[in-house]
Amino acid sequence: MKVVNLKQAILQAWKERWSDYQWAINIKKNLGTKGATWDYLNLAEALMEQALIGPSPNPLILSYLKYAINSQMVSYSSVLTAISKFDDFSRDLCVKALLEIMDMFSNHLSCHGKAEECIGLCRALLNVVVWLLQGCAWYCDRLRELGPSASTEASLGACQERLHSLVSSTKNRALVHIARLEDQGSWSNVEQAIVKVTDGVANVANQTLKSKLEESVSLVKGIPHMLTAQSDPPAQPSFPSVHAFIMLEGTMNLTGETPPLVEQLMMIKRMQRIPTPLFVLEIWKACFTGLIESPEGTEELKWTAFMFLKIPQVLLKLKSLQSERGQDFMDDVNGAFEYLLKLTPLLDKADQRCNCDCLNMLLQECNKLGLLSDSNATNLSSKREYAPRLKTTENANIQPNPGLILRAEPTVTNILKTVDADHSKSPEGLLGVLAHMLSGKSLDLLLAAAAATGKLKSFARKFIKLNEFPKHISGEGSKSASVRALLFDISFLMLCHVVQTYGSEVILSEPSPSGETPFFETWLLTCMPEEGKILNPDHPCFRPESGKVESLVALLNNSSEMKLVQMKWHEICLSTPAAILEVLNAWENGVLSVDAVQKITDNIKGKVCSMAICAVAWLVAHVRMLGRDEREKPQTMIRQLVTPLYSENTLQFYNERVVIMSSILEHMCADVFQQTGLQLRPVLEGQEPIPYRNLLPAKEPVHEALRRQFQAVLRKGWVDSRALHLLESLLHIGGVFWFTNNLVKELLKETRKEWANRVAELLYSIFCLDMPQITLTLLGTILPNLLTDPAHWHSLADPPGKALANSFSPHHKGHASARQRKRQREDIEPSKLMRLLSSNEDEPVTLSSPGDRSMSSSLSASQLHTVNMRDPLNRVLANLFLLISTILGSKMAGPHTQFVHSFMEECVECLEQGHRGSILQFLPFTMVSELVKLPAMAKPKVVLAITDLTLPLGRRVAAKAISAL
Repeated sequence: MKVVNLKQAILQAWKERWSDYQWAINIKKNLGTKGATWDYLNLAEALMEQALIGPSPNPLILSYLKYAINSQMVSYSSVLTAISKFDDFSRDLCVKALLEIMDMFSNHLSCHGKAEECIGLCRALLNVVVWLLQGCAWYCDRLRELGPSASTEASLGACQERLHSLVSSTKNRALVHIARLEDQGSWSNVEQAIVKVTDGVANVANQTLKSKLEESVSLVKGIPHMLTAQSDPPAQPSFPSVHAFIMLEGTMNLTGETPPLVEQLMMIKRMQRIPTPLFVLEIWKACFTGLIESPEGTEELKWTAFMFLKIPQVLLKLKSLQSERGQDFMDDVNGAFEYLLKLTPLLDKADQRCNCDCLNMLLQECNKLGLLSDSNATNLSSKREYAPRLKTTENANIQPNPGLILRAEPTVTNILKTVDADHSKSPEGLLGVLAHMLSGKSLDLLLAAAAATGKLKSFARKFIKLNEFPKHISGEGSKSASVRALLFDISFLMLCHVVQTYGSEVILSEPSPSGETPFFETWLLTCMPEEGKILNPDHPCFRPESGKVESLVALLNNSSEMKLVQMKWHEICLSTPAAILEVLNAWENGVLSVDAVQKITDNIKGKVCSMAICAVAWLVAHVRMLGRDEREKPQTMIRQLVTPLYSENTLQFYNERVVIMSSILEHMCADVFQQTGLQLRPVLEGQEPIPYRNLLPAKEPVHEALRRQFQAVLRKGWVDSRALHLLESLLHIGGVFWFTNNLVKELLKETRKEWANRVAELLYSIFCLDMPQITLTLLGTILPNLLTDPAHWHSLADPPGKALANSFSPHHKGHASARQRKRQREDIEPSKLMRLLSSNEDEPVTLSSPGDRSMSSSLSASQLHTVNMRDPLNRVLANLFLLISTILGSKMAGPHTQFVHSFMEECVECLEQGHRGSILQFLPFTMVSELVKLPAMAKPKVVLAITDLTLPLGRRVAAKAISAL
């Protein structure tokens, strides 16, 4: 009835020629409605219908409409919706009147009502954009049919102007974007209208009008891509994060798989917005630096393999990612090399170190993989200015490592094939291959090449299989017995060497297919000393059957030479520790003389070096348990076993095997000998006995060592390999909290912006040592402590506070997203979920202040997506955002609130790059209304970035926040 009465009231007012305010008073008195219920009665539409009956609009009724708009009797959305329903563009005067009505409020569109009303404004805006596009298309058609006409052009210009002023506002575009997501089908109306306008533009003779129309249409087309627009990257000469990450991977993780490495690099690139040529350059710079400063020997070979074999594969992966986005990666690699050519001192030093033209080899490798075109590779090669290379007489004949590594890579594949063949008939052929691997630095070369190309695990599996092979004895002569002993010994030595160089996980990571554990794996787990692993010398693994032990002791003690026929080497190795204990006890009790012990140790190491390794493995565990005075005799035995034997009757390939045996034993004994400050053997001039071992000064407090090392890194500007190893041992000694907390304190001491940012960069580099645990500690303990304790607030002031906020907010997003998988719904009951996601008019979702922690208000997108809160990182982030929400809602301001602002700005800054991160899904929806009070956050694009627009609740929150801006 009220709707009927409304129409009658309008007609009566018109007949009686009431003025606008008289009409308003009477209509309110007679229909007695309040506030938004005028929209419910469609007042705007009713007035417009009556006003636009004739060919020209009715001025009196239009004045009622204008009065209703000015006195806020009707909402902007109801007026826009009513306008968009008018479809007769031939009535020019009516269209003109509607455009003038729009002018009354289109430059300050807003809505301060419930979320549902704000969504209404979004829909109305989208409808009016369609209406204006249809108007433009209609006038373009008219120009095509009737030819040029000043009045039609004026009408087209009027529509175009309104469209442009509407969509040139980011706020309005954001609201239309929300409407598009709210009702997926509605956007097709816009697209159809765009097609008609685009077709009709050709008929517009006026060039100015034509270009303005095209500009307006492109603005509308860009609405779905609002969040992907990139801002310019900051100008920066170098990127320590990339440098440190490459250093860390090259020093400690040669065997790591390529995809995670690529993912992490891409994340750093995205977060710091590093242009691709500079990004590739930084990778090469880090490789050259790592190679130049790596210690001689195995470490240098590992770096060479990393740089010449692994990094080109990493770039190949990056290339495939770039080509998906349609970017030309080859140009970027070429650009990176152009920059690299300017760093002549770096290239000269690398050439001098490797005794070859490193850059040329890299260019050839990149060209081979399709990372550089032939012409670019030739051009770059010709630009390299040669420095005089130091080819002294002694190193002129040494082949350069890069060349050796590149040749070793195909050899690895061939060796794997050879070892796979059936050797049960004639194992001698296999022995030749293995002996060749032992000569010189072949083994280290092959292992480094295998590690860099992901073949090390299969390499290790083959040697385990080979080590099992000599178990099977049938009637054998002395020749086949010595071949069997050598096969066992060489494979055992190689496996020990792999474990010490690349870690036991390379060998233990895959269970054997047969189900039974091979001998070497059992021995490795129970008997082999490693850094950080303490063994019990009385463990049953060192105590085999007494009969076997007695016969072994007798064998070692009596015979001048061990017989090889029918020897079960696996059993001998397991019996050796117990035999050594017998010998040691006999020596200590005066039953054996020093010479007799020397004869026994010569017997142990003279034929099969593996026995010496098993003996020393037990002695090391035994010595750890002894007092200083009791260590002399067992340490003497260790020294006797380490010293090579120079006699005629040793087994074949003895010299090659002894070199590896000595290196394995040196690693095993390093810790025990260091405890008492002794050395296993005299140190050669200028050579570290074992690189990166025992780097910590003996009597310095650990926090002092950490501070000093960090200051050294800060002065240098990057984290080198030695510093990484030292910091890693400090991390293990002090624990994650101690390590992270002390380094954050170092950052908060800085008072200059430039240095604070530099420290933050370096901290990220160092935190890569154990990113998951350090992230949890930083976000879960250290940061909440700083934010909740007023005594710490002063330390969060700028610049260190801002540097801290910038340093970790973006980077950890990657770790959050890497852990996001499809989850089971486990956080919210389905009934509550349905109520939250319903958009029922009678039960709108109210968005209250942060103080009111009602179910709907403090929810975050993560809860509505049911993210697994058992994941520690998700739990830490959810708690952190609740804390931040409380700080933003409190009335207390200070450096801590300033820090929160910087932190949130950084989170948004990273999101605006079109990468939908998941860190902000933990933000409670109530926080949005608090955040938009901050000047830096009061932007439509920010609101779109921090709300999850895939959720109905997220869209309501965004619409409400943007409408109020």
